[in-house]
Amino acid sequence: MLRWLIGGGREPQGLAETGEKIFELHGHTQKITAITAFPSLASCEEKRQMILTASADRTVIIWDCDTGKQVQKVSCFHSTVKCLTVLQRLDVWLSGGSDLCVWNRELDLLCKTSHLFDTGISALIELPKNCVAAAVGKELIIFRLIASTDESLGWDVQEVKRLLDHQDNILSLVNINDLSFVTGSHVGELIVWDALDWTMQAYECNFWDPSLQLDTQQEIKLCQKPNEISIHHFTCDEEYLFAAVGRGLYVYNLQMKRMIACQKTAHDSTVLHIVTLPNRQLISCSEDGSVRIWELREKQQLTSEPVPTGFFNMWGFGRVNKSANQTIKKPQENATVCSLELIGDLIGHSSSVEMFLYFEDHGLVTCSADHLIIMWKNGERESGLRSLRLFQKLEDDGDLNLGF
Repeated sequence: MLRWLIGGGREPQGLAETGEKIFELHGHTQKITAITAFPSLASCEEKRQMILTASADRTVIIWDCDTGKQVQKVSCFHSTVKCLTVLQRLDVWLSGGSDLCVWNRELDLLCKTSHLFDTGISALIELPKNCVAAAVGKELIIFRLIASTDESLGWDVQEVKRLLDHQDNILSLVNINDLSFVTGSHVGELIVWDALDWTMQAYECNFWDPSLQLDTQQEIKLCQKPNEISIHHFTCDEEYLFAAVGRGLYVYNLQMKRMIACQKTAHDSTVLHIVTLPNRQLISCSEDGSVRIWELREKQQLTSEPVPTGFFNMWGFGRVNKSANQTIKKPQENATVCSLELIGDLIGHSSSVEMFLYFEDHGLVTCSADHLIIMWKNGERESGLRSLRLFQKLEDDGDLNLGF
């Protein structure tokens, strides 16, 4: 059973709640393993916001966000579906598990790969030219979708290339922009790839080195245990790349080509998922059941500061032959760096929060190992909407008397 709630929590100005249960969704019987938005077609007059969820019970369900009803369900999988992605341009969606399956909007299976992956596909992203990248253990496999131009021909999915550059299992796979994407592994490897020809643009493997420093007081000291150096998730916007590494959060400025902020112990346990919000805010969730809201704020530093050469140095596309603690002289104005400040918690889950999904109009959906999906609303936005509805009702009833 899934429950869909507006959850409880404390927050200064972010995601708030009413405590009212909206929907109770009966569908999955085991923990949820993947969730993604399933938008309506652009040509469709009736716009409905839907989501796809997958579970360890080997089912995938389409839910209507507005009614909370189950739209359709697929239960013909031979293994757990670990990832979902929607290719809106082709009007199909993909499921990844022991094989890669391509489905249409009516949940008809269009094509699938052979059962080749004992470890299963752990992540999927869309690439240009009708391609997708799939993380399978330490391998990154590129597939190309052959779209049907004639009903008699059908669809096909073909393996194009295997990239074997990671030394351990790939945990995170995300697009940076239309031209590049990034992968992160269990042992802290980070690789930037070209999205068009799938060549490696940069490789970094030692950013957790204790000798690397942000300044003389704050060192990046990451334990060498795998769970402390694993890159579990990335997210990015136009300016920043955010990385969830072990229990910490790290922020890299794409223009300055250096790390500008970090929270080494953002959670008590491993950070599993992060997502950016408007106004330079970030949300993270953890194995400890917590969901936290952060804000990236600017602060002033001295004109000279040690600059680390290991963390995210791959954006320079080559090694820098300077010591890790070398002081870089700045111009005579102050150099601006940032800090990640905790501005609130969302309290509602009783076990590990695995992932979440952000809808600009519908709020935030968090998903945990206790089979619970919670929908959170933006308190400031909802308050404004309620005020508008109240004034509109008063105006319609003729009770709104504006005296001057």
